[in-house]
Amino acid sequence: MAQQHLDPTDPMAGAVTGDALAGYLRAQATEFLRALRMHRETGGGTAGGGSEESVDAARALRRSARRISASLHTFRPLLETDWSEAIRPELAWLSGTLALEHAYAARLERLLLALHRLSGAAVLPAQTGIAGLPAASRTAGAAGSGSTDAAAVGRAAGVVPQKGEPADAGPPAHPAATPERSNLTVGAAKAGALLERQLTLARTRAHSTALQALGSSRFHAVADNIAVLASEVPLTPAAATADLRPLAGAAEERLTDAVTALPLVTAGHPYNAEALIHGLSPDPAPHPQDAPWHQVRLLLRLHRYAREVLHGDSGPVDVRLLATGQSLNRHRDASEAAAAAAQAARTPRIAPATAYALGVLHADQRHEVEAARFAFQQSWERQTVGTP
Repeated sequence: MAQQHLDPTDPMAGAVTGDALAGYLRAQATEFLRALRMHRETGGGTAGGGSEESVDAARALRRSARRISASLHTFRPLLETDWSEAIRPELAWLSGTLALEHAYAARLERLLLALHRLSGAAVLPAQTGIAGLPAASRTAGAAGSGSTDAAAVGRAAGVVPQKGEPADAGPPAHPAATPERSNLTVGAAKAGALLERQLTLARTRAHSTALQALGSSRFHAVADNIAVLASEVPLTPAAATADLRPLAGAAEERLTDAVTALPLVTAGHPYNAEALIHGLSPDPAPHPQDAPWHQVRLLLRLHRYAREVLHGDSGPVDVRLLATGQSLNRHRDASEAAAAAAQAARTPRIAPATAYALGVLHADQRHEVEAARFAFQQSWERQTVGTP
């Protein structure tokens, strides 16, 4: 085979053209259709569908939908405008709808494990489970929790991260429980029961909403568009010779700018209590200081998916991107768990001991937010120092 020599004066030397984008989108569309078929075959489209296979299929649907939507956003100048602008919101709707049930299950798992850890109790009895959740839901929550108990539950279930997805690593392990504090206090037990009622109800509603969405004409329209995408990608005529690298570089620049706006100097100091500011505010809205970090998490995901388009499955794995992604996932999980604890504490006519336990739980999760910011700062600074 003749060896190809790149002309250093050729501006397109080493360029990644629209063919790579088309191949990536076709592959993700094929994965979407395969996951949809699996979801239907495993009973995920019925009211009683809750097997581990159907949960995995729903996760694969979300995974493909996120990647397609992100690629349409990053490389939108190379795609037909009307088509891409019409399908992107639909993919975001589908991904968000399917994610809610898993999010509520994981949040409940995280909070119950934190209550046991804060009470000095041993790991939860494996034979009884938590809140009647299926094994797949308990596993998902354990993967995102920040305690030794969560790691034990996850190892027992044999959980592994999804391919191409950063694992939601938890914060450092906490000290083991002492034998004399092996039972939950009354306040912690009632707080756990209250959280279980509220989040299980929310999870049930999310499950019903997901079932309705998957049976709706809106979803069938999305699936039809993805089926067309699996065979034909609506690229612009200029995409055949356009270089994808500048657009991918723009995604990286947006990420860098957003990180620069974060208070990394403060986050670089442990126990800075920044995440606890406004912790006693009566405003039930999410902490405004969390929003920039959530935005960085989304931009980091766009950057990572753009790298997948450029390099494919055989491309180099950036361990530092995975580490920062893990930190931001922990930040998101802890922030939402803290909000759930605060919301439960606003329940009328609860006992003072229950309110106290929920207050301690809220503060614990805000500390986890702070720990995740510190971990992100450490990983990002190492990335910046190591960059030529």
